[in-house]
Amino acid sequence: MVTGKADAYFSIDIEADGPYPGEYSMSSFGVAYCGEHNGKKFIRPSKWEGFYSELQPISENFNPAAAAVSGLDRQSLIENGDAPFYSLDSAADYIRNIAGERRAVFCAYPLGFDWLFFYWYLMRYNIESPFGHSNHVDIKTLYMAKANVNIGRSIKRHMPEALKSSQKHTHYALDDAIEQGELFANIMEWEGN
Repeated sequence: MVTGKADAYFSIDIEADGPYPGEYSMSSFGVAYCGEHNGKKFIRPSKWEGFYSELQPISENFNPAAAAVSGLDRQSLIENGDAPFYSLDSAADYIRNIAGERRAVFCAYPLGFDWLFFYWYLMRYNIESPFGHSNHVDIKTLYMAKANVNIGRSIKRHMPEALKSSQKHTHYALDDAIEQGELFANIMEWEGN
């Protein structure tokens, strides 16, 4: 394992048409660079921007209620969505280019769902993960540890207002990646309880 490197954090949000990858598809994803830790101090980005893609479905299966959350039209994704290999390969390059010599770290709120889909797609399309197999941070757990609360109190409605993002949660993956990236940066800078 490489040590001594700075960490470059990337907030990733995905939208999907079902509860797990393979049988269901990732509809879209957004990647937002949300700061670095140089071993002594967290440094947030000077501006929020990112990478966004809407994907062609990989399966005929879908849950209409899950698919409706993102507001994306399935037929439009079939006809006009990005091919998953090229989209994920471009996203991995985007992450590597921003990270440079730093270690890329995947961040999400909550981590389990977004990591499950994104990592599965990387492996499915034989794309080398810019995060390795385990460089990831669950923002809920980060808050839980800093606030000294249990997991039931680590949901956004229980967090101090000063930690919450100024961005709305829209279910447009890039908006939500930026929103959770700002939450991550706020928690990283917070002294906690």
